[in-house]
Amino acid sequence: MERCLSDFFTDGISWQAELLEKNGREDPLITGLEYDSRKVKPGNLFFALPGLHTDGHRFIPDAIQRGAAAILYQDELTEFQDGVLYLRARNSRAAMSPVASSFYNNPSKQLTIIGVTGTEGKSTTVYLIYQFLLLAGKKAGFVSTVQYSDGTGELWNPEHQTTPEAITIHRLLADMVANGAEYAVIEASSHGLSPKTNRLGDVAFDVSVMTNVTHEHLEFHGTWEQYRDDKANLFRTLDHYDHLKGVHLQKTEALPPSFGVANADDPSVGYFASATLHKTYTYSTRGKDADISLRSVESAVNGNWYEALIRETGEVVDIRDRLPGAFNAGNVLASLLVVSGLLFVPVKDLIPLVTKLKPVRGRMTKVQRGQPFEVLVDYAHTPSSFETIFPPLRERIDRTGGRIISLFGSAGERDTKKRPEQGRIAADWSDLVFLTDEDPRGEVPLTILEEIALGCPEGKRGENLFLIPDRSQAIRKAFSLAESGDLVLLLGKGHENSIIYATETIAYDEIAEAEKALGEMGFTGTN
Repeated sequence: MERCLSDFFTDGISWQAELLEKNGREDPLITGLEYDSRKVKPGNLFFALPGLHTDGHRFIPDAIQRGAAAILYQDELTEFQDGVLYLRARNSRAAMSPVASSFYNNPSKQLTIIGVTGTEGKSTTVYLIYQFLLLAGKKAGFVSTVQYSDGTGELWNPEHQTTPEAITIHRLLADMVANGAEYAVIEASSHGLSPKTNRLGDVAFDVSVMTNVTHEHLEFHGTWEQYRDDKANLFRTLDHYDHLKGVHLQKTEALPPSFGVANADDPSVGYFASATLHKTYTYSTRGKDADISLRSVESAVNGNWYEALIRETGEVVDIRDRLPGAFNAGNVLASLLVVSGLLFVPVKDLIPLVTKLKPVRGRMTKVQRGQPFEVLVDYAHTPSSFETIFPPLRERIDRTGGRIISLFGSAGERDTKKRPEQGRIAADWSDLVFLTDEDPRGEVPLTILEEIALGCPEGKRGENLFLIPDRSQAIRKAFSLAESGDLVLLLGKGHENSIIYATETIAYDEIAEAEKALGEMGFTGTN
């Protein structure tokens, strides 16, 4: 895509307030947008962004050397090169979102956009909604922590970033439009919804979903209240974009009014519902009064069966899924409400599609190579996700007399308060606990593990509590102690493809590593 800068800078962007200075080359032809100088191509507009570890302003010369035609920055510069347009904004990161939206012809206004936020369940709910839409004969794309689709197929997300930067978001949405998609489902993280990053600030959401709000990312938001408030921006944006309804290419008269979907079991359900003037539909897995509420649930290794009450009709329906983990029932209920509201189809009529839904890779993924013990890989990495997954697993394993061996870590340079809580919960529900690296980043790996271990004061080192920073070694030690009927639970990495250290990022795939370790033990069967 190529556009003269003047064409998209005047397209709905109020630069009277944001643009402070403009000098240099007049109206260059812009060939693309980039914030990483290493990826700049000739004709690109480069955004110099402030950062935690480095400052994008340092890389302006590199971007120009690679052919950048324009630079958008916020700090004062002392040097300007001929033939380059310089644009100074109040906040270069905040400016990236409206510029990206405009450059790509405001793609979110040409799609029906569903946003999903929450501490847990976001990726799965995004993927389930996407699958429901495909099964209903609609063309859709999605963006999640695990995968994304531009409307032509599913690809793995190579980043450890739930919501990409604004440039990536709007480029993917533009690709979806070009590929004929009608719907886009976006995993909306608290970082992405925060005004600090403004990654989603110019996405015209039509439906907002809240799965839950517990304890996470306080290192970024400062307080839990601010964390919740930033997530609620997803619901507030429904009102902000009301005036766009029905006036864009694919947002036709058939589009239903905007609406929200929220977890009635979460204490913050009212907070989110009150953040928008639009109706918020609710679901419950604990039998609470909601638009759809579970009355019972039975969980097995290969899926769940549950009865649910539909409030509008008073009907009790049977739902069967093939998703590992009883907690997925809530994700299914949320997805049913979303697709029912979007397609004007009663929830009951969508239930036959539930058995066709596939699980997300790295979410309670079973690894079986013929070993006599069970191995599950899951992304759970917060205290609340631990409290969700452990109890039903404990109940199931107790029926067969096995043990739970859990293995996990905690991310470096992230919320530290959760670490002992992780340890406490795991110790309460596990027979053996292995603490190991997740993404230490700039922290000392063993220090992180010791902080987690503070929550396991009764654990005996070398007997039922093991601190082994090297994740591959920790997995092999856990497998060596596993007996017939035991469950080895590998938590925290899930779908991710690397481990981040202070000086390097190493390639890593938890599922592949588990398979390799089992192979070394002589187990060579197939899933």
